Amino acid sequence: MMFRLIAALRTGKALWALRRAALAVPAVLAGLLLADAALADARTAVVPKRIIYPGEEIDAGQLEEVEVTNPNIVKGYAQDIGAVSGMITKRTLLPGRVILVSALREPFAVSRGTSVQLVFDSGLVVLRAAGTPLQDGSVGELIKVRNKDSGVIVSGTVMADGTVHVVAK
Repeated sequence: MMFRLIAALRTGKALWALRRAALAVPAVLAGLLLADAALADARTAVVPKRIIYPGEEIDAGQLEEVEVTNPNIVKGYAQDIGAVSGMITKRTLLPGRVILVSALREPFAVSRGTSVQLVFDSGLVVLRAAGTPLQDGSVGELIKVRNKDSGVIVSGTVMADGTVHVVAK
């Protein structure tokens, strides 16, 4: 047995096998690390359980999270039900299809034609007046509003409490 080992060492065959094994070990370890990273990077997507029509508010019960298996899936899809729940759809959402974030919008805080309170705050003076929004608006959006008393059209930012803070010209 010892003779075979010495003969193999002299011919260089054993060294070649050892070198080959030494080079294969890092490759195997790298493969295991990549497979581990792929499992850790398992992504989920939010899909509807039924057809959801434009203008409809999305409820968490209408949705489910599924594992993403397509590596070429379009970017910008919703990954968490909590981020989608309560949003309003801009277009029809089909069952089993991913929901694109661009197909959703925040609910309107003020609606066109309703009555809102206009607020102008310059720091020293706070003025309040009744107004009518000329367009629908979500929180933080800049919209046009007609002052009910004067008829003047002003621009303002929609606030969470349903008021519109007027911007100075």
